[in-house]
Amino acid sequence: MASRMLLLGVMFVAAAAFIARASKPEIVPVRETLSRFPMRIGAWQGQEAPEFDPRVLAVLGVDDYVNRIYYGPERSVAGLYIGYYESQREGDTIHSPLNCLPGAGWNPTKRDHISIPVALAGSHADSSVTIQVNRILIVKYMEKNLVLYWYQSHGRVTPSEYWGKIYTVLDALRTNRTDAALIRVICPVAGLEPKNEAIAEERAVDFVKSLFPFLSHFLPE
Repeated sequence: MASRMLLLGVMFVAAAAFIARASKPEIVPVRETLSRFPMRIGAWQGQEAPEFDPRVLAVLGVDDYVNRIYYGPERSVAGLYIGYYESQREGDTIHSPLNCLPGAGWNPTKRDHISIPVALAGSHADSSVTIQVNRILIVKYMEKNLVLYWYQSHGRVTPSEYWGKIYTVLDALRTNRTDAALIRVICPVAGLEPKNEAIAEERAVDFVKSLFPFLSHFLPE
């Protein structure tokens, strides 16, 4: 099944490349720069993390990003990375954390999906939806972190890299846009006891719930 999805994804990416050469200039929506993303979200207070090395940015090919550490109640810590791509037609596409983390020495030991109920912003302020995101446990030496991440474009959330690419092609045909973002949240797991992994997940989910309503201001629908 995975190989079929990979083949389908490659076919769609190839189709997107053809469409890019043949179509009119892409629409780049107006939006707020991620540098203005709130430092305070709910009970969480943020501070800037070190900027990425230019060589890392060159590999990522990202057009705008934010990289921060947020501190919450009871000494909670959450790392936030949002990488935004204005266009994915010229070869710069979203990189899955599963490709990047091993290169930094992190070994993914568990992988699954979880569902998180989140509130919507703006005119939908009284509404809520349930999003599905990737959940990964990563280990490096004696360190252990819990990672939640997903792909978001035009108000749509998916945990699947392959479906993200398929949506990119469909959106290029339908709206002449290929902008999208990767959102990644990392929470440390203290100690080796199973309950500590559950605590890290609880904190990560709380952070995602606080974070999500702000995203629509910076990621165009």
